[in-house]
Amino acid sequence: MIAQVTANDLKTKGVNFLDEISRESDGVIITVRGKEKYVILPIEEYNQLREYELDAAIRDARADIEANRYQTGTVEEHLERIGHV
Repeated sequence: MIAQVTANDLKTKGVNFLDEISRESDGVIITVRGKEKYVILPIEEYNQLREYELDAAIRDARADIEANRYQTGTVEEHLERIGHV
């Protein structure tokens, strides 16, 4: 379960408060003026999410290569192609 904490509680109670809450939950959502704004996760979970993102990017790149959806050339040619030169 993910806990919710207000930014004001975090400000007044400090990082020790986060340590206390995170021991009892899978993560912490920090709300600002009643809206969810930030998420704090254990570093292991964050790293796992990054690995999932990288795996998805690799799958997409491989699919593009297999479907011949790529171009080769110089950096200058690429910048010209996308309209930055």
